[in-house]
Amino acid sequence: MKLFRFSLFIFLLFVVAILHAQKTAPKPYGALPSERQLKWHEMERYCFLHFTVNTFTDREWGLGGEKESVFNPTDFNADQIVSTIAKHGFKGAILTCKHHDGFCLWPSKYTEHSVKNSPWKNGKGDVVREISEACKKYGIKFGVYLSPWDRNSALYGKPEYITYYRNQLKELLTNYGNISEVWLDGANGGDGYYGGANEKREIDRKTYYDWDNTFSIIRKLQPNACIFSDIGPDARWCGNESGFVKDSCWAAYTAHGPNGDKPGIGYTQSDEGETGTLNGQSWIPAEVDVSIRPGWFYHQSEDTKVRSLESLKEIYFKSVGNGACWNLNLPPDRTGQINANDIKVLDAFQDYLTKSFSKNLLQGAKVSASETRGNTKQFAAFNVLDSNKKTFWAVNDATRTASLTFILPKENTFNCFEIKEYIRLGQRIKSFTVEVEKGGKWEQVFKGSTIGSKKLAKFDTVSASKVRITFLDALACPVIESVKLFKVL
Repeated sequence: MKLFRFSLFIFLLFVVAILHAQKTAPKPYGALPSERQLKWHEMERYCFLHFTVNTFTDREWGLGGEKESVFNPTDFNADQIVSTIAKHGFKGAILTCKHHDGFCLWPSKYTEHSVKNSPWKNGKGDVVREISEACKKYGIKFGVYLSPWDRNSALYGKPEYITYYRNQLKELLTNYGNISEVWLDGANGGDGYYGGANEKREIDRKTYYDWDNTFSIIRKLQPNACIFSDIGPDARWCGNESGFVKDSCWAAYTAHGPNGDKPGIGYTQSDEGETGTLNGQSWIPAEVDVSIRPGWFYHQSEDTKVRSLESLKEIYFKSVGNGACWNLNLPPDRTGQINANDIKVLDAFQDYLTKSFSKNLLQGAKVSASETRGNTKQFAAFNVLDSNKKTFWAVNDATRTASLTFILPKENTFNCFEIKEYIRLGQRIKSFTVEVEKGGKWEQVFKGSTIGSKKLAKFDTVSASKVRITFLDALACPVIESVKLFKVL
């Protein structure tokens, strides 16, 4: 009898423990974002600014032997550049402070190959300073691109170059205010001027740069800056320059070298960037970098080849709509401003976004869930309809399949759901469907894979008053921050 009572007591304690667990937030799952990464996710869209001697030599990659005198914009206007970015809804600007040609857009004390020896402003100009100050004025986050490859420096390929590179990096990270992102390119080694040697120099991309110690410098000088590269550690290359990640796109990522060996910046299996890694080692979400023109730098011959509105729309849904951030290149022209041809399509794109996403059709809707964690209001379905980023709907720990059903105030026409996971607790959803009720029966209109920080599930336009999202499979219990419904153009 005593044994029975003891067993019953243990059983009751177990039940109480389970019930208590279901009334507390789910435990985090897998790799998790840092605070700096969470702020990066919120940006969603920002801009690259490719601008250097290439703008004036009509090249994409400078060889490093260009004369400083070629850099001479006729009417450089940082206010025009950054206000254009802000007006069109972008949240940041990343300037190519030094591209592969080694020409510095600031008066670096470590090289003569910079604006200080150009005719622009009689050598007294500083593009980095003017862009950074304009970013402060317009509330735009400022990032820097410092190419690891330098085709001008006689030191490149030698151990001394790493000190040279870090000294230039320190200049950028200490003299221009808060830096939001440090962008590290994977193009490294090859033919170059190299101080007049005019030869080919190759380096071991896995070891030459000693990136771990360089990352430590960035962390010390700019602790809130995200570091972008093929291998992160804060954001990864999407693996292409076409403007997309896959429908199945994990923020978690484990980089691999081309042969399954140790990876490095410029030495990875690039296609893995498009999908991330299921249960990857670290939270290293994808950045989609793509130019508004065929090239990265301004070329007058491409004034008639600017991307169309339809192209920008497609990129938006395949980048931001798949949980990535979108870095759109807007190369200043030879005047030193964003070209009118680029602005024209940006105007059309911003008008499209405003008209498509200004009205959330779930306002005033009723929502119910297949299950609520612990049957408490803290995790109830209505949390997905509020604007509080700290609330969410969750289900019990053992649940891997769950659904949300929405009843609209009246029948409406729509074609796009926006869904966000509460990524502070990890990325969980592997697949989901969207259904509408027609004549008392559910009809599937969309099936997708991952969600993450944001998913735009776009489907053929339908009219209905009742719609359901079913999370078919998850790595851990679904945790959803918000859901919105739109009729996009």
